[in-house]
Amino acid sequence: MGNREDLLAGARKAIMERGVAKTTARDIAAAAGVSLAAIGYHFGSKDRLITEALAEALGTGIGDAMEALIRQTAGRPLPEAFATMVDGLPGVFAENREAMLASLENMLRVTRSAEPQTFMADNLPNAYRDIAQSLIETHPRLSAEQADAVAALYFSLTQGLSVLWMMSGGQAVPGGADLVAAMTALSAD
Repeated sequence: MGNREDLLAGARKAIMERGVAKTTARDIAAAAGVSLAAIGYHFGSKDRLITEALAEALGTGIGDAMEALIRQTAGRPLPEAFATMVDGLPGVFAENREAMLASLENMLRVTRSAEPQTFMADNLPNAYRDIAQSLIETHPRLSAEQADAVAALYFSLTQGLSVLWMMSGGQAVPGGADLVAAMTALSAD
């Protein structure tokens, strides 16, 4: 690994041990085994490094698990596929609890800093595109525009459901059938 990758890994390690607020640039550099100056060289700031490290960790943990859930629904009717994906999310959240906790802590920091916001805004379309690609491969009757719309829905709901799951200790997350019933009611009018 190079210094950049070492810093991303070091940031994830330090954040999981200390939390976002208590992690210093020195903690990250020490965990990565690189100089403090490397953070500025590769990322410009500690804030940008933390944002990228957490986005990568959650993108891998939750993103890969979402893709697997979507692929399990290949060929099923879309409402059933959606409900199955939603019902699988609590297990994904449980497997990624610590990273999600750090991400929630980071969310407040990101909303107050332009550089991490820019990174997130620039990279969200990639997350949508990855989900849309999985949807097109598993549900080939979807047009590209439909896959993009469903991907945005999946991503947005996953974000919201993850917060509900964290805040309620995993107890107050609506099930897939309930959300399908709500969408059916909305589309019937």
